[in-house]
Amino acid sequence: MPIVIAKESIDLGLVTNNIDAMTAFYQDILGLELEAVLDMPGGATMTRLQCGTTIIKLVHPENVPQPSNPPHGIIGGTGIRYFTIHVDNLEDAVAHCERQDCPVPVSIREVRPGIRIAMIEDPDGNWVELLQTDTST
Repeated sequence: MPIVIAKESIDLGLVTNNIDAMTAFYQDILGLELEAVLDMPGGATMTRLQCGTTIIKLVHPENVPQPSNPPHGIIGGTGIRYFTIHVDNLEDAVAHCERQDCPVPVSIREVRPGIRIAMIEDPDGNWVELLQTDTST
């Protein structure tokens, strides 16, 4: 039997060796609300941030593994290379990220009629797609 979906979104877990910078990026720069900071089995800490109905989980292990996230976003390697946050203020959001010195490897562009995106990069090199839909089309 296939899975029965119980929530309209998925939650994301990002393992980091730089919890302070990652928390500042997602909480302070992007403005996601802190839900909880939890101790996990094995000595890790999880910082949970609310993004709509999604939880972004920043996991900081006690014994931090070596970074293995290849650079260059989508073309840098296989696996999960980016995730998307739907926004209603793409220009303002990208300008805010630029003022905070966040890399913007893909500037605002229309990818199909009525759909515009930009890619920003978190401190660990993960790409976050900001996507705005023109509701008038």
